Amino acid sequence: MGMKRMMAAGIVVCMGVQLFCSCGKEQPKEERQVHMGVAYYDQSDTYINTLVACLKDEIQDYEEDNVETALLLRSAAGSQRIQNDQVKELIDAGCNVLCVNLVDRADPSEIIDLARENDVPIIFFNREPVAEDLRQWDRLYYVGAVAAQSGIMQGELAVELIGSNPSIDRNKDGKIQYVVLEGEAGHQDAIIRTENVVDTMKQNGIEIEKLGNGMANWNRAQAQNQMLQMISQNQNKIELVLANNDDMALGAIDAYEKLNYTESALPVFLGIDGTDVGLEAVRDQKLAGTVYNDKEGQAEAMAELAIALVTGEGMEKIEFENERYIYLPYFKVTQREAEKLLKRRQSSPAIFSVHCQLSSQKAESNQGEYNF
Repeated sequence: MGMKRMMAAGIVVCMGVQLFCSCGKEQPKEERQVHMGVAYYDQSDTYINTLVACLKDEIQDYEEDNVETALLLRSAAGSQRIQNDQVKELIDAGCNVLCVNLVDRADPSEIIDLARENDVPIIFFNREPVAEDLRQWDRLYYVGAVAAQSGIMQGELAVELIGSNPSIDRNKDGKIQYVVLEGEAGHQDAIIRTENVVDTMKQNGIEIEKLGNGMANWNRAQAQNQMLQMISQNQNKIELVLANNDDMALGAIDAYEKLNYTESALPVFLGIDGTDVGLEAVRDQKLAGTVYNDKEGQAEAMAELAIALVTGEGMEKIEFENERYIYLPYFKVTQREAEKLLKRRQSSPAIFSVHCQLSSQKAESNQGEYNF
């Protein structure tokens, strides 16, 4: 009998301890559980990989505000059909907010329908949907940059370099012979960047002659192959290489290095994005310059918007353009700026996360799940 009383008392004590512990530690409410699904077009894209890694870091920081966060990543390997299936999978897995980097910016309807049916808001990023598509539902947003600005700034870099260094015009014909490495057929940023860099040079009085262009799909290896073909067609005539991103500019440099060109025979190379490898190339004077695409700022904006959409707190603090858009500005980078950015990254990696990387195993497949 005494033993039964002792056991009963023990059970009461245990229940009391459990009750005390649960009261002492406030449990996150359901609306403060942010389960983010991130679907992006291709794991081979250097810029997108780094942006997603920075987003992971930004989301993790919200744990300090008693927000329970989890992150699921899916790479579509360049297939819109695969991405549509992945978005359904993310919703079925319980994600309550989506960040989507479309494979095909003109074909988001299936993804939007899936999200709307399940009342899951979408933040599109980097690849801006057509305006009409973003108006299909009031829980669709876009975070990115104004593509025209990057092309204009790349053109300004070219104008400044040509003005300060007449030797770029190696054949002294008063024109700059150039080639373009384009990102992707039909991609808004590729089209707009190319148009604006050329227009900017013309508007600033630079006489130019286009010798060729190659579609390299944002990829360094493809850019090298395209550049090798253009070199074989034009030999030493190319004086300027304009690339829609840093990886393709570096691929062009790889082509010249493979052919053992001397430094004096090299054209000027310009990129866009300000990736780590791009900044290092600018610092080392392999790239004459790049245009910085603020991945840290975009990741921060995406995280802030995602938290606000799920918790219902903080939407009034976010500055939108046309109620749906958040644009982060570009800025020009030459050797001096590249050195500053790289030093800042090394000295304050927690503040300036340019070099943030996915954990090694999950970076290999980019099909990661993170619970913070």
